[in-house]
Order: sequence, then structure tokens, then C-alpha cells
Amino acid sequence: MPTSRRKPSSPAHEADPLSNATVLLGCAGWSLSSAVAAEFPENGSHLERYAKVFSAVEINSSFYRPHRPATYARWRDSVPEDFRFSAKLPRSITHEQGLKDVDALLAAFLAEVGELGKKLGCLLVQLPPSLAFDALAAQAFFVLLRSGTPSALACEARHASWFSDEAAALLSEHGVASVQADPRPVSQARPQGDADLAYLRLHGSPKVYYSAYEDEKLAEVASTIASCRQQGKTVWCIFDNTAQGHAVPNALRLQQMLGTHHASGRS
Repeated sequence: MPTSRRKPSSPAHEADPLSNATVLLGCAGWSLSSAVAAEFPENGSHLERYAKVFSAVEINSSFYRPHRPATYARWRDSVPEDFRFSAKLPRSITHEQGLKDVDALLAAFLAEVGELGKKLGCLLVQLPPSLAFDALAAQAFFVLLRSGTPSALACEARHASWFSDEAAALLSEHGVASVQADPRPVSQARPQGDADLAYLRLHGSPKVYYSAYEDEKLAEVASTIASCRQQGKTVWCIFDNTAQGHAVPNALRLQQMLGTHHASGRS
């Protein structure tokens, strides 16, 4: 099996300087409802308030539409130095093109999201459930993606063929971690790829995007995070159960269980 390829430096921006065993906790988006307003500072934009409490956020809107470089730059300047963004690759790359013939699309996206600078902590590649593992296409795509960014990479595959030994070796070769999703997309789903990164993506269960997590499940997540930290991994934990506003309360509760808080604190 090929050894893990370390993330190269890039003239666009330096690789993330955060140390191993860091926990980056947050939600898919930074919308703050009135129900959770008291947990955040009163002043500032939603992102500014959010970033005073959480250490990370996942940008999902980039999946649906492009954002101007100036927008990414504004977001970058709205958050503390130790805050990190994860950005989801556009569906034009993952779903419409199936990772093939995406040179121009990927170059445009990386130029836009590159304005986040060192605060771009990870890129998320979410694949459609119908996309089976194609070794040649995957190899070409991840060579192209890795050549364009030093950021951590996570892949949320949802077809069983992506959890084969061959796929695991390819992800490891390019320093790509497989997302640990809840619910699991297929019974064969397992952690694989980049041994230095764990990316937990909590969609809500039993009803995806809608269900809240009870304390029993959050305690399991906390245990998983603790185990990953003991192994020296950087851990991303993102709540994506946003449809009825459960992501932020669940993230706050897990933060309490972990006994961690964003270094910038509340003001």
C-alpha cells in the first residue's frame, strides 16, 4: 500500500499551522436562530458572533453556487486567527462531472476559496451515492486537487465501492481522509485514508438533516473525538442537522461535554 503523501507547500497560501490533536468543532453554516441567540455575543454579523464561540464552520453554499473572491476575503477577515473554514467542492465537479474533465472548474473554485488563506483548513469532496469508485478517474482527480492546494482534504463517499482496499490505498496516497458520517452511507463505511485527520459529519439520525442528537449519542461522539486526539489526529466535527435548527444546540452541548471552548471566547 502506498504511503501517505504529505501536503505540499503552495505559493497561494501556507499549509495550516495548527498542531495535531486539534479539535475543530462547528456546524454546516453559521446561521443563528433566536432560540440560541443568548449563547452568542450580541454584536456583529452572524459569522462574527458564531466565530466567538465555535472554532470552525463548514461552507456548504459553495456546493450550490460560486462566491466572489471578495466574499471569501470578507469571511476570512471576520473571524479570529485560529478559526478555520471547511469548504465543500461545487456539485458541478462532484455530481455533474463525476470528478472527470474538471480542470477549469476546479481551478476557478480554488482561486475563489483560496482567498480564505491560512483560515481554509479543509476541503470537503462529497460524492453522490451513485458514483462508484473508478481508480483512473479518482487518481487523476486527486492528483489535480492535491497539486492545487496544501489544505487538508476529506472525501465523503457514499457508494460501497469507495470502501475497498484499493480506494483506501488511493486516498492514503494523496493524503485524503474519508468522512466518518452519521448515519453511515453504507454498511461497509469505515475510517480510511489520511491517518492524521478525522472528519466527523453528523447529518442527524434517524431523520437525516432533521433529527436532533440525544446526549447518549453525543457522548459516543465525544468518546470518538477523545480517541482520535490520543492518536494525534486533527479532528473536524461538523453538525449538519440544520433543517430544524438542531445543529447549533447539538454542537454547543458537545462542546460542553468535551470541556473545550474556542480560544477567542465570548464577549
